[in-house]
Amino acid sequence: MYLKRCLAALLLLMFGASMALADKRVALVIGNSDYLSVSPLDNPINDASDLAIALEGLGFEVFLGTDLTHDEMLSLAESYGATAADSDVSLLFYAGHGFQVGGRNYLVPVDAQITEPDDIPEQTIQMDEFVNRMERSDGIRLVFLDACRDNPFEGTGIEVGGDGLARVGSAADFMFAYATQPDNVAYDGTGRNSFFTEALLSHIYTPGQDISDLMISVRKDVLASTGGRQIPWDNSSLTRQFRFDNSPVTASEETLLWQVAANAQDASLMQLYIDRYPQGAHVNEVVAFLDRAGQAQTLTRAVTVEEEDEQAERLWKLAQRSRMRPLLEFYLEQYPNGAHAGQAQRLISSIPRPEDSTPGGICERLATHPRDRTASIPGVPFSRLQENALTAIQACSAATAQTPDLSHYVALLARATIAAGDVDRAVTLYKQAAEAGDLRAMVSLAQLHESGTGVPQDQDMALSLYERAAEGGSFDAMINLAVTLFEGNIVPKDEARAIALLQQAAEGGSAKATFNLGVLAQEGVSGEPTEALNYFEKAARDGEYQGYLAAAILLDEGRGIAQDPVEAARMLLRGAAEDNGTIVNQLSLASDQWTRDTLMEVQKLLQKAGYYSSTIDGVPGPNFISALQQWRSGGFNPIILAGD
Repeated sequence: MYLKRCLAALLLLMFGASMALADKRVALVIGNSDYLSVSPLDNPINDASDLAIALEGLGFEVFLGTDLTHDEMLSLAESYGATAADSDVSLLFYAGHGFQVGGRNYLVPVDAQITEPDDIPEQTIQMDEFVNRMERSDGIRLVFLDACRDNPFEGTGIEVGGDGLARVGSAADFMFAYATQPDNVAYDGTGRNSFFTEALLSHIYTPGQDISDLMISVRKDVLASTGGRQIPWDNSSLTRQFRFDNSPVTASEETLLWQVAANAQDASLMQLYIDRYPQGAHVNEVVAFLDRAGQAQTLTRAVTVEEEDEQAERLWKLAQRSRMRPLLEFYLEQYPNGAHAGQAQRLISSIPRPEDSTPGGICERLATHPRDRTASIPGVPFSRLQENALTAIQACSAATAQTPDLSHYVALLARATIAAGDVDRAVTLYKQAAEAGDLRAMVSLAQLHESGTGVPQDQDMALSLYERAAEGGSFDAMINLAVTLFEGNIVPKDEARAIALLQQAAEGGSAKATFNLGVLAQEGVSGEPTEALNYFEKAARDGEYQGYLAAAILLDEGRGIAQDPVEAARMLLRGAAEDNGTIVNQLSLASDQWTRDTLMEVQKLLQKAGYYSSTIDGVPGPNFISALQQWRSGGFNPIILAGD
């Protein structure tokens, strides 16, 4: 248990005001799939259509084109350019075939007829044609290119300049986001969308998220979904911040789903929580509710019209942000004539039913490691995978056959195979995937060598695999190597490199690494104690929720920083909504470890939320404990924590 007076050692492994969209936002969205003379692509039309829906919901005027010819692409670009000339934000998204020659990028219309290099200038469109039109605006310019595909002319004798697209330089206030690194190729995806677009859609509605943080989230998801084979990259010269959704920062999707389910007192939403977050912070509460619901009729109180409207809006915002089909269906069932029913219908039409999932989608849902979770795939605990191992093996085997160039499905097949008890076969598969560059396979194989499971125990081999995985971008490998270097038992102690590895993982978006840096700063090992607070707060925002408690401790005690009871109270209530119940237990059962001033500020915030009606005295009592439980069980409100 994480105690108040002893910070944890290194780890091994709401909505209020609506978006203020006073700015003019214009987007050109193109998806080309059905090519006449080069290989067709499965997903670009879906990618473009689905992103257009999302952008419209974020206040963009969207110029959408799918399967466009050469002339149609230029015509749509000109219409877009004229409208975007005085825009505050102009955006280009292109999905389809793209390639580079001589450092210039070319996008391929569906009617392109290319038999020799001299055809390229006339049959394709230089990306500069679009960028030049965007330069008419003095606003923020965003370019998303999901076009880094394999050479579409392979077998024709036409050679393009390397794989994928070339890096593009730009003037100020441009950002170019590529589906993968320049000079590399990206996968078209095995489901409805490409890996890149799926990640973009999953994070674009995160409230209060700056675009640089958005790209970190997208990068993490794509890296996890492809086992490190594809890593999105961006080149930014932005001089201003930009957020797709300007709403106040709220809780995580997981906590919001729990809040919505708790407010609705609905068993189907509770079950959705369990299915989506099998290791979630509110699992025990959900299970308790489902047990009660199975024993007797659950009583619900009457709600006012205002409360009903607020619940409807909260449900819609979560459904829109998470893209969970069951939530959208629940919204339409509850509010068939609701304010967002039309948009919900459009959005739900772009999300496949579970029964329509591809083998790759089923394999990911059943076998993904929890440490590789993404916004749409939460990961599966090993014990749960064991229950569905045979189904997972069938799906992952089919996915491997359909997509032989994506070794991550081999790694997922290996995990399902070891869950079924066939260790020898799993080791063979892990080795195959690791040799092909899959990061999870490298880490899993390293762990097998550490323990001597299915392979000879070999610490040197384990370290070698961790080194390879860390070099490829695996946060788990970086953290494990850092721990090994701090301990100095297997290799000579090297604190400087250990800290550098944690910093690299933290910069890539690892909440665990960020939390560990906070611990090191607090203890004076790396950095200053004054830096610990920022580390803990960032770790908490990124999903390491014990960071809220760690931050509150520093603020309550004034440990390395000035005491701040008000901010300590805000951290405690954020954590009370998000963590596994530790903070509520701390405030209920160990309140004597907190200063009276901090407890009084907690009482004031709970009173402001309408849950606490007793004296503001810093003395916990039954009313205080009840108020905390109400806050956790559906009452979280980010506006209460926003301050004046």
